[in-house]
Amino acid sequence: MVFRDHQASFGPHLTLDGKNCNIRKLSDFNFVYTLLDNLPSSLGMTKILPPVVVKFKDKWAKTEGVSGFVMIAESHISMHTFPDERYVFIDVFSCVPFDIEKVTNILKESFEMKDATINLVERGKDFSKNISHMPQMAVSSRKLLKQKF
Repeated sequence: MVFRDHQASFGPHLTLDGKNCNIRKLSDFNFVYTLLDNLPSSLGMTKILPPVVVKFKDKWAKTEGVSGFVMIAESHISMHTFPDERYVFIDVFSCVPFDIEKVTNILKESFEMKDATINLVERGKDFSKNISHMPQMAVSSRKLLKQKF
C-alpha cells in the first residue's frame, strides 16, 4: 500500500512498535546503523547525512539498547530498541508518498518481529506543500556540511 493522499497533507508518518524481536539484533549497534543507512535508498528517499546511532542503557535495563536517526530530504527515520523487552519503536516520516507495506515488511523481517502495532498519521493537513525544492535542498546541505567539516 502506497500512501497516496499526499495532496491532502504534508505527508505520511508511519509508527511501528515491534514486539518479540530478535534480542541480538536489538542490541547490535552495527545492525541498526546499517539498517538506517540502507533504508532510505530502499524506499526511494534521499539520505542527507549518515545515521547517528548510539548505545544506551537505561538505569532500569539489564541490556544496552540502540537508538538511531537518519535525516532524509523528505524528513526522518528513527529507531529505539529495548532488548530486555524484545521491543523496538520505529518512525518513518516523509513529505512524499512511500510504500507502507514495503517498509513494514523490511522492518518486520529485519528485526524478526513476531508482532507489531502499526499506525499511520497524515501530518500537516493544513500545511502549504510546495516541496519541489527538497531534493536540491538536500544536495546543497550536504555540500555545505562537507565544507564545514
